[in-house]
Amino acid sequence: MSKKIRLELTYDAPLAAVQAMLADPAFRERVCEFQGVIRHDVRIEGAGAGMSVVVDQVQTARGIPSFATKFVGDEINIVQKETWTSAEQARVEVTIPGKPGEMTGSVSLSEAGGTTTEIVQFEITVRIPLVGSKIEGLIGDLLSKALRAENKVGREYLAQA
Repeated sequence: MSKKIRLELTYDAPLAAVQAMLADPAFRERVCEFQGVIRHDVRIEGAGAGMSVVVDQVQTARGIPSFATKFVGDEINIVQKETWTSAEQARVEVTIPGKPGEMTGSVSLSEAGGTTTEIVQFEITVRIPLVGSKIEGLIGDLLSKALRAENKVGREYLAQA
């Protein structure tokens, strides 16, 4: 089994400005800081088509249900890799190194009337008998919360530009 999520996020800015924001390491670091990660490393190569983004972050496991903490421990290392095939499309892979599961998906950007819409779609798979589907739901909720946080930071970032 797997869990699918789809989020539609908007920015009051043209697509080029949103793409430039997503290519800015300072923006990605600001998102990590806003989420209160323990430590993080952001690497971005290129821009537009061919851009590669890796956000390697460690978050506390505080507040997650006990059935999940015995699998992840006190800290959760999350590695997000984006491969942009154009200025509007990216493939995304999110892993928790050493843990049995994966999140794969896509990001697409489109502009209408000066507003850019970001559509994020993911499929989450956790291969742990009995509790895998519960953990998939938990990860889906955490991922949705993280994407909404990124959108909030992004809207503020673009308003200051």
